[in-house]
Amino acid sequence: MGKPRIEEWTQLRGLAFLAIVMQHSIAEYIYRADIESADSIMLTMIYHFTRFGTPTFVFLSAVLMFYHYGGKIRYGSFLRKRLGDVYVPFLIWTVIYWLYVRVFTPGFWQKGGQDFGSLLKEMFLPQTGYQLWFILMILQFYIFFPVLAGIVRYVRKRLDVLSERARSRSVVAIVAGTGLMYMGMLYISYHQMGAWSSRLGSPWSELIQYRSYSFMMYGFYFVVGAIWAANIEKCRAWCIKLLPWSGLVFIGMYIRLGYDVLQGSGEVVNLNISTYLKPSTFLIIVAQILLLYGLLLMMKGRSASFLRLLGWIGKYSFGGYLVHALVIYCIAFFTRPLTLTGSHLPVTLLTFFLTAAASLGISYTLSRLPGARWIVGAKRRAPKQAESEAEFRGKAAMY
Repeated sequence: MGKPRIEEWTQLRGLAFLAIVMQHSIAEYIYRADIESADSIMLTMIYHFTRFGTPTFVFLSAVLMFYHYGGKIRYGSFLRKRLGDVYVPFLIWTVIYWLYVRVFTPGFWQKGGQDFGSLLKEMFLPQTGYQLWFILMILQFYIFFPVLAGIVRYVRKRLDVLSERARSRSVVAIVAGTGLMYMGMLYISYHQMGAWSSRLGSPWSELIQYRSYSFMMYGFYFVVGAIWAANIEKCRAWCIKLLPWSGLVFIGMYIRLGYDVLQGSGEVVNLNISTYLKPSTFLIIVAQILLLYGLLLMMKGRSASFLRLLGWIGKYSFGGYLVHALVIYCIAFFTRPLTLTGSHLPVTLLTFFLTAAASLGISYTLSRLPGARWIVGAKRRAPKQAESEAEFRGKAAMY
């Protein structure tokens, strides 16, 4: 019968996509010289509502992989499919971003001005398509996934012989232990690795400088994804039970994170203070993912139109993710020459809405074309649609 489609995962992916678009829209305006302090503070407050975006993509990538490919897999065919769905679109969009930034530079058309060496560098360290670093990071997870899946299968076999209560305690211990080790790694990354980078020579300094590109720096989300995929109903129940607590933790860390950024910034707000690789940011991200997941579950049957919209956004979010920075570049072509004093907040919100709508529209259109897999990672739908979770349960009840 195959596995059912878990609707809240697609809806959560839709929210994560919107959060990432908002982050990058804010980054386009918050560092401008003519911004007023009121706009800076308001944009910082909105920014900290969106920190869950990229880590949520990591978590969902992990939970989907373990959900669908948790058993033994053929490494060759598995990796070819992943490269086709993810890496080929990365290569295509890397070239598109590289060309877009350079074709408007007069020196590009001069003899020798093309600088194709910089294009090769973009394949490993994306700069013009700044959001594409995520593809390189998640690709590492795909490469090592068969090994990780084997470890998960081994742990599950050891847990299956335990009683229900002992198994639940063991899972909680694994999550807690992994979380503590992960926070320790984040503490070292945030407070010490910067000094290491300045002392060490190449290539170690470069590896530390670009540590956010390593999938190991997001290891906690992969572990939780594996556990979530194997215990969907229990995780759902826990999300709902923890709603009051996850909400309180989120509010507390939201205040703390905003205070840290405003206190640590000078005349210009420094959003890098709340990087993903900071222990306090990690806490607000985990709390917000649990909070949003629980709220999505609570909304089932009550806000059908809104959830359908989120599901649609989530369905085309990968293509939207690939293209959205290009849309922001196009908008910035018109806004950067303007003086926006006192208007950075409304212009940022307008940019967000235009970018989200245009990116999803482009993703939807491209997904309808032949060869869409190579452009936006989407295949054209076969006549028979995938089963929903309700349909799957209805069929299962017949056996």
